[in-house]
Amino acid sequence: MGQFSPFARKLASSNFDVLISGILNTIILFGALQGFIISCLLFFSRNRRQADRLLGMLIFLLTLASINVWLNRQAWFQSGLFQTLDVLIPMVIIMPVGPILYFYQQSLLDTEFKLGKKQRLHFAPILVDLVPSITCIGFILGVLTGLAANRPGPVGYFIDTYNIYADIPRWLSISVYLALSIYRLRQYRKLNGQTAAAGPVKWLRQLQAAFIAFQFISLCYLLPYVLPAYTGKMVRIFYWYPIYVPLAVLIYWLGFKGYLQRQRAAPDKTERSSMLRTDIVEKTTASLQKAMETDLLYLDSSLDLNRLSQHTGIPVKTLSAVLNQHLQLSFNDFVNRYRVAAFVERYQKPENDHLTIMGIASDCGFSSQPTFQRAFKQVMGMSPRDFKQTAQQITIKTML
Repeated sequence: MGQFSPFARKLASSNFDVLISGILNTIILFGALQGFIISCLLFFSRNRRQADRLLGMLIFLLTLASINVWLNRQAWFQSGLFQTLDVLIPMVIIMPVGPILYFYQQSLLDTEFKLGKKQRLHFAPILVDLVPSITCIGFILGVLTGLAANRPGPVGYFIDTYNIYADIPRWLSISVYLALSIYRLRQYRKLNGQTAAAGPVKWLRQLQAAFIAFQFISLCYLLPYVLPAYTGKMVRIFYWYPIYVPLAVLIYWLGFKGYLQRQRAAPDKTERSSMLRTDIVEKTTASLQKAMETDLLYLDSSLDLNRLSQHTGIPVKTLSAVLNQHLQLSFNDFVNRYRVAAFVERYQKPENDHLTIMGIASDCGFSSQPTFQRAFKQVMGMSPRDFKQTAQQITIKTML
């Protein structure tokens, strides 16, 4: 048998590394392409379900990061122009992934859940991902205006160092929201019992398990990576393949399973209605009326389907089905009818003349002026201002 010379062994090893690198890059690229297609299908779906849009955005952010890794392994992308664009245009946007995962679960479990102002505050940490781009833009503007010297070295060093340690809050953010999702899903299962055995709950448990596995893989890579003595070695030996190849698999799985779950989660109205017996509908309707008319739950501005379910002891899915299919009302419309009725009653009482319209509306359970105005016009067919003028005219005519 022949024996390879040291040069031949080095050349064979180099060719093997190139082959393996090419295969891994192809896996990442195909995962990104599939993720991009599925995210568009979900985000721009006809039914415009919030859960679909959130899942589409989740897949898109993971796809964007994968594309960034693939681009940085291409020789043509190593020029100064592309490297500058790589910093200017943020592609690794990870901080919103945790909140999106959490709110996606909320949207599946509660069809009335909407992203409001409080929920949007969860996305404020996206600034962690934008620091390199903001720094680069500031440096370019400083050079153009003469306020900063054209010395990109220190700026580049800061951005490179920052990117290493920015992965710590990114990993922690996903882990915290993943833990919150697990906790909320367990609460939901305890509250709904056997009715929570299948459907979205089964899918969400699989989704959580997939992200737990991915977080564990990421941690195994990041622990040595954030240590200065090993950072360069980790990238030189492994690059980002230990994280982004599993991420490509996760994107594949999310795309197929998530899209199938979307179709399963949308039965037609006839099917949903037929799932409830008449006695259940009557019992649920009576409990809803008691919760509003006797217990006055509508006065709680933070009332949601989960809170109503806890109060009545009726599963969220049953409440939602009765409201949507039998009362022909969404949860918000149902509650706001009682709030508007309470407002009209209180507004016409002389002892409340010293209160503002919004003051009375807040006492009746409305959390914001736009919500109150929209609900009032929907129920009364006029704006609060028009109602005030009408009420004043009726009072004047009565006095005359």
